[in-house]
Amino acid sequence: MDRREFIKKGLAIGASAGLTMLGGGVINLFAGDKKGKVPDLVAVKGGEPDAMFDKGIKALGGMGAFIKKGQTVLVKPNIGWDKSPEMAANTNPILVKRIIEHCFNAGASKVYVFDHTVSSWQACYKNSGIEDAAKGAGAQVVPASSPNVYEKVTIPAGKKLMNAKVHELMLEADVFINVPVLKHHSATQMTAAMKNLMGVVFDRSFFHNNDLHQCIADIAKFRKPALNILDAYRVLTGNGPQSQNPADVSVKKMLLLSPDIVAIDVAAAAILEMKTKYIKYIEYAARDNLGIMELDKLNIERISL
Repeated sequence: MDRREFIKKGLAIGASAGLTMLGGGVINLFAGDKKGKVPDLVAVKGGEPDAMFDKGIKALGGMGAFIKKGQTVLVKPNIGWDKSPEMAANTNPILVKRIIEHCFNAGASKVYVFDHTVSSWQACYKNSGIEDAAKGAGAQVVPASSPNVYEKVTIPAGKKLMNAKVHELMLEADVFINVPVLKHHSATQMTAAMKNLMGVVFDRSFFHNNDLHQCIADIAKFRKPALNILDAYRVLTGNGPQSQNPADVSVKKMLLLSPDIVAIDVAAAAILEMKTKYIKYIEYAARDNLGIMELDKLNIERISL
């Protein structure tokens, strides 16, 4: 059985360890001390996107801890909107470029970048700065607008989303790295790691018409990212997922890294000073053992530049 069939049958998905529900209060992410040597989550603040990533990935043992020599890698940023980097609607291109450079330094044979955009994909790819940044680092930037590059798959244990057409690279790439931008969202309160996975499916409208929060939790069951890297350098704090007003953008200069997609979304909510009880997909994903909600049970390494 090749990798494509392996994932399509849902056998590649392993549940993260532990399920403990959080009371819904806002957490101070940078309070407390490191508990041990191998962090479950790394929180970096105070630097430029590339410098913060250098420090963060080093704390996790380097990109070589996630990529073996010769493997193909999918780096999935948020490129959904025809906006410049200053408007914080998409992942920071400087961060995307640095991640790709680390992938190749770890021995990746190929690195692919795509997103199923909301606005015109050509405009999004160009004006976000991500296309030029990714190509400059040696990645192959591919479109995701055609149904011909999607394949229908079964979602293991899906409650609302039982099947979906996902981009072929989700089946073919050896390593999947999820690189969302943190921002406010009018429908779900927050866009972060789990919601970024909507960009790998063809029919986004199904999510909005069939319990958006549950569908987001369901798509997270399909393929677990090897690593989630959350861009919180510029954060859209209101009128998301895109805003016309620069006043809605806050320069926070933060970055989160974790293999745990639930934990990183809880930490993301802390940056936005949101209570997780209002972001139901986090609760649903934790209930289905996709990760840990209680950050005080995790080994968090905090780095200030």
